[in-house]
Amino acid sequence: MMLINGTQSDSVPANDRGLQFGDGCFTTALISHGQVLRLGDHLQRLREACERLAIPCTDWQQMAQEMSVLARDKKRAVLKVVISRGSGGRGYSAAGCQQPRRIISVTDYPLHYDDWRINGITLATSPLRLGLNPALAGIKHLNRLEQVMIRQFIDRAGVDEALVLDYQGRIVECCTANIFWRCGEELFTPRVDAAGVDGTMRRYLIRILAEQGYACQTVAEDASILQAADEIFICNSLMPVVPVIRIDDRTYHAGALTRRLSDICNTPG
Repeated sequence: MMLINGTQSDSVPANDRGLQFGDGCFTTALISHGQVLRLGDHLQRLREACERLAIPCTDWQQMAQEMSVLARDKKRAVLKVVISRGSGGRGYSAAGCQQPRRIISVTDYPLHYDDWRINGITLATSPLRLGLNPALAGIKHLNRLEQVMIRQFIDRAGVDEALVLDYQGRIVECCTANIFWRCGEELFTPRVDAAGVDGTMRRYLIRILAEQGYACQTVAEDASILQAADEIFICNSLMPVVPVIRIDDRTYHAGALTRRLSDICNTPG
């Protein structure tokens, strides 16, 4: 099912700026037993992205209500919210665009995540590296061509996910997830202030880790740092936490911390 500005529909005008220019943002949330998990976190992400992109979106209460209505009868599913600047303007200019378009849809849950959480996943280092753009880094904007190309590499390589670096060779994320690693009692995750996405689950885990006694450090490191890792896991709002058991030719073990975080994040909250 799909709602566009509150009306059931499955099409947008051809002059929508999200289609024309990728002018917008989105978030993807897990529905569990009729609830959108961490609804507030997802709305906050959308607010921040709209502020960064100067999209005049103000229908937050209406959007939250529509998200909840679509989730109400679903046991487990995926809810996606896209906000485009709408239609209007001329060329790249957004002058006069004052009616953003919100698109809310529900799709089936990807069942392979259940297997990933139990058995772990393999990564290969992506040959495509992310460009650096602090103006857009962190937010989940609609320009996803880098991720589309990385996904093509994953399909060709026959692995589950990719370790993604930036053009300076520093770890950023995976294709569809953020990444964490533990070395002894220290926890790390890459900085996302020049490239990558500051995922809602990434934020949630940093808070949870603090409660578990870990001060998670955000760092700018190249991939060699992972050779010393005792455990590695990736996360997004749907997985939500999955152990990494191999990157390229190096193997790892699913650790107790990963399992504990997976249990915590698989409960509604």
